[in-house]
Amino acid sequence: MNELAKYAGQYKAELLDSVVPFWMNHSKDSEFGGYFTCLDRYGKVFDTDKFMWLQGREVWLFSMLFNKVEKRQEWLDMALHGAEFMKKYGMDAQGNWYFSLTREGKPLIQPYNIFSDCFAAMAFSELYKATGDESHKKLALDTFSNILNRQNNPKGIYTKAYPATRPLKSFSLPMILCNLSLIMEELLGTDKVNKTIQPLIHEVMDVFYDQNSGLILENVTPEGNLSDSFEGRLLNPGHSNESMWFMMDLAVRNNDRALIDKCVDILLRTTEKGWDQKYGGIFYFLDLKGHPVQQLEWDQKLWWVHIETLISMAKAYRLTGNEACKNWFETIHEYSWKHFKDPECAEWFGYLNRQGEPLLELKGGKWKGCFHVPRGLYEIWKILE
Repeated sequence: MNELAKYAGQYKAELLDSVVPFWMNHSKDSEFGGYFTCLDRYGKVFDTDKFMWLQGREVWLFSMLFNKVEKRQEWLDMALHGAEFMKKYGMDAQGNWYFSLTREGKPLIQPYNIFSDCFAAMAFSELYKATGDESHKKLALDTFSNILNRQNNPKGIYTKAYPATRPLKSFSLPMILCNLSLIMEELLGTDKVNKTIQPLIHEVMDVFYDQNSGLILENVTPEGNLSDSFEGRLLNPGHSNESMWFMMDLAVRNNDRALIDKCVDILLRTTEKGWDQKYGGIFYFLDLKGHPVQQLEWDQKLWWVHIETLISMAKAYRLTGNEACKNWFETIHEYSWKHFKDPECAEWFGYLNRQGEPLLELKGGKWKGCFHVPRGLYEIWKILE
């Protein structure tokens, strides 16, 4: 593993000296509570709407830093600041988390997106580990229970799909639940986590796995078969690669070497398939059969896709010593630090065109917040050190 250890300090310094201070300095709404996430290149607020999944992610991030890096009071205070706003305004009467709120906390968009709930559960479980506050534990467990109740129909009354014509299930929820279950193990208990993760591992590694291609599909039929449709042929290399480090964490927990090997195989296949041979970087979306995709942004290069792939490659190399993983880590590391890292200001660009030039110079918005960059920097630092 020593060959990648030389990068550890670079990731640590970027996290602690640049990225975390950026969010500390620019995202706190001292007047109404919670966080601003719509921040321009320099950290100036350009929109004040608050997206609950990003609020939860930032609470989690600062709680995690407090729990795992250093007991800095300013980090815990930052987490509590967001948590209070979430508790006060974030849920409907049934305990579902809204998608977005106004700056003051009035609901804007209904709780159609179960990822708001996933990141709320993640936030309050990590915060509970820092505070020992039973109200944080209860909120995390209640939210987790609600997610499990909704998992077979996550959008509920807000779904746009007509029932029964072409039912599909999505990869993203079982993938996130694997990671969430591990983070919440201290609250849920080992038995509950064991019961929860076994069917989830099966979903991720068998049901959504296309045996012909060796790739993960983004959507499959309820029976786990390929749907020869836009949605059914969709490949999302970033999601697949991110899920592989979640799976490797579960494999280490369960001492399952075969699972690690399958993760590495999927990770390498996906990255080879997703890599842009002409301009470098990993495509956002592809079609399993090589057909045109619906998503007009298919050839954009996104920050999270590359950071999550770096985590997986670093972890795979550490666990197996696979040289291909080391080589891919170095290739994607070079691409990411050259194209995503802002050479003049703190934090990273999120959205590049196919050629690798910034499409938007924002550092945060509706989809990008205080999460993938700092989490990735932390994970890679710890894997490599």
